Amino acid sequence: MVAVYAVAMAWVESAVVLYLRTITGRMDPYSPEPLKPLDGIGLAEVVREAATLIMLSSVGWLAGRTWRSRLGYLLVAFGIWDIFYYLFLILLTAWPRSLLDWDILFLIPLPWWGPVLAPVSIAALMIAGGTLLGQYDSAAQPLWPHRWAVGLSALGAVLALYVFMADALRIAEQGIEALRKMLPVRFDWPLFILAWLLMATALVDLGLQVWRRRRGGPEKKPGTLAPPPAEACR
Repeated sequence: MVAVYAVAMAWVESAVVLYLRTITGRMDPYSPEPLKPLDGIGLAEVVREAATLIMLSSVGWLAGRTWRSRLGYLLVAFGIWDIFYYLFLILLTAWPRSLLDWDILFLIPLPWWGPVLAPVSIAALMIAGGTLLGQYDSAAQPLWPHRWAVGLSALGAVLALYVFMADALRIAEQGIEALRKMLPVRFDWPLFILAWLLMATALVDLGLQVWRRRRGGPEKKPGTLAPPPAEACR
């Protein structure tokens, strides 16, 4: 049902974008003055994006039983929503034409820019990692990445955010008008790939934990030391 919710929400999102791009007279966001000043719509769009995050968080909270599984379902919903959003945009607007087309990904706190492939690849990580947390975590058997994996993934997320907002950060001091007219010309793929690999460490760690659990082998709880063998306690 989380997946069904996310797919339906993706259609709503793509329909809203269809309306906005029809109003502005452009289906391709990578055009001169990509963020036209429209009375009231700019603020409404920012609030709508915040509401989208609240909706995704709410369905994750309702679906999960622990805080870890709730986060997992949030990640699943977010990833499915993001991928189907682009699929529905293709049906509605014939855009994007390829995974390398540029898109305005988000507006909070600054405009995020990047080729469609970038957010879709992150969405795939979110679906995979969220599925493991949602399906295999329980109060009796907690499932969570080890601290080193959490740290590397957090570093990767920060790097990815920087890549998406690098151009906006460079001209932010010039004001809103400059941000509206900004068109990035280069995406830092090497840095993004490094960020993606760092974010994937948590998924790999979770996958190994689930694999060991399914094989029935010993498993350490994240951040703890394994107990000594029973013979050593005699």
